[in-house]
Amino acid sequence: MAKIWALTDDRMGNISQVLGVAEALDEEYERKEIKYNAFVKLPNLLRGRSLLGVSKESRIELTAPWPDLVIAAGRRLFPVARFIKKKSGNKTKIVQLMNPGKAGFSEADLVVLPMHDCYRGHAKNVMQTLGAPHRVTKERLTQELEKWRSAFEKYSSPRISVIVGGATKKAPFTVEMAERLASDVLFMNPASILVTTSRRTPKEVVSVLKKRFPKEQTYFYEFGDSGENPYFGLLAWGTKIVVTGDSMSMCSEACASGVPVYIFAPPGTMGKKHMRFHQELISSGYASILGSGQTAFGGSLNAAADIAEKIKSLFSQDPS
Repeated sequence: MAKIWALTDDRMGNISQVLGVAEALDEEYERKEIKYNAFVKLPNLLRGRSLLGVSKESRIELTAPWPDLVIAAGRRLFPVARFIKKKSGNKTKIVQLMNPGKAGFSEADLVVLPMHDCYRGHAKNVMQTLGAPHRVTKERLTQELEKWRSAFEKYSSPRISVIVGGATKKAPFTVEMAERLASDVLFMNPASILVTTSRRTPKEVVSVLKKRFPKEQTYFYEFGDSGENPYFGLLAWGTKIVVTGDSMSMCSEACASGVPVYIFAPPGTMGKKHMRFHQELISSGYASILGSGQTAFGGSLNAAADIAEKIKSLFSQDPS
């Protein structure tokens, strides 16, 4: 693999997956940040192997020499990957993370699907994983431990890191849910609380958590605050982690921390895929449901390394 392109857009979970796999290859790669125009809303069947839906400024970045490998995640980036493969004379290999839909599915050299998607096909180019690939490794956690030492070592243990997302398609993230989250965390009797929110976290939820968590014992980073987001620092410094169940990427990353992970997923707020995913993590011993009275001691869940090995095997099998 002489040349690797990692395609990313504005979806944070997808970015984490793509860069996690690229980094796991342990080779140099070039990140191509893709911006869109209104045509991105068209179905992939119409976008085909083209840059339809891609902004003019992003198109300028997609020129020869073409890469040997392109990694993409999500439906919107798949036509871009297909375009690159076409322009390379079909020499570029495509690794597609998450289901891109039927259009062009067979053109990908590897399609990585989470187990909770319940794929029932028999395509040889499909690999299934538990959880989403990401950038959280033991080495990264060690680095983040030192990086955030001056900020977090003054907070007593047990430290509960609380990672807050937002609504799901099934239900909004309500004030009542925020109250319940705060109560469940405080019931764990933490010595200190480390909180980070996402851009999807409603302002009223932030307000509830700030009000309920004791100020002198709490580090609170609201998405958009000045300074670097301490997200990876919370994964490294928490002696326990509470994560909202709306984000499969955040849950997967929390389960790489090696400490007990508790998923906040009140009944009726999660769709079937999310519920299947949570159950897979629980059954595999990576997590438990917050408030269930059970504890799972985490591990080092990360599909990125397995995906990287599969990618390397694709190139080792290629006679060219």
